[in-house]
Amino acid sequence: ADWPHLKVAAQRAYEIAKVGPEDIDVAQTHDCFSISQIIEVEELGFCKKGEGGPFIESGQTKIGGKIPINTDGGLLSVGHPFGGTGIRQAIEIMKQLQGRARFQVEGAEIGLTHNLSGLNFEHTIVIYGREPVK
Repeated sequence: ADWPHLKVAAQRAYEIAKVGPEDIDVAQTHDCFSISQIIEVEELGFCKKGEGGPFIESGQTKIGGKIPINTDGGLLSVGHPFGGTGIRQAIEIMKQLQGRARFQVEGAEIGLTHNLSGLNFEHTIVIYGREPVK
């Protein structure tokens, strides 16, 4: 599956923040359906196209993996409050960067949130860092 609007939003966010997917230490994605995270890891550039399922299945999105994602359980675990999802994601990323998260990613310096709305055309990517963009 393709989510081209997500890919474009991610590329713009990486460009503005002057980072790439390989620089992200922890992420929160909009996993409103079980297929979502598979598509998102591909479109966000965390793995190659068509490799999302095996990437997740091999543990690469768990703490200790290549890119820990939804360290608080994500939408399918903690809930999906319309209008509040992005704030909840931001709080988890800030806790990660401050070293205060319940399930901490050690040494996290850069985090990413992905939120979507509408008919999968509106994607918001925010990149957070412990240091300002230079």
